[in-house]
Amino acid sequence: MSEATENKPEQASLFSDTIRRLRNRYRLVIINDDTYEEMVTFKLTRLSVYIAASSIFILLVGFTVALLVLTPLKYYIAPGYGSSKSRGEIQMLKMRTDSLEQSLRQKEKYLNEIRAVLSGNENILRDTNAIVVPTPEITND
Repeated sequence: MSEATENKPEQASLFSDTIRRLRNRYRLVIINDDTYEEMVTFKLTRLSVYIAASSIFILLVGFTVALLVLTPLKYYIAPGYGSSKSRGEIQMLKMRTDSLEQSLRQKEKYLNEIRAVLSGNENILRDTNAIVVPTPEITND
């Protein structure tokens, strides 16, 4: 129990040290290199720099998202954002491609069978079942 009570003051002092460091003031001076004249002076804290950097980051992300969502760029960049017209055209092209592939396979099979028959290399399977043809009945009516 004494260790837990000792850790609380250490954590509180660590937290207060961090807050103090975030609020320390620094000066950023931009000086002309030729004349050594101070051009601009900024008084900054670490906290203000973190807030400014975070704000700029959030604004850039928001601008990028708005640019993609609200403009036609989404059709070129993001996958799955096609118009319904283009989706219909793609489905039609897929069906035509499939039917052309199927037709090509059938024609190739037909040509291969014709070649085999003409070259005499084809083993023709003959029907060995006897066909029973009924004899016609002759009537004198």
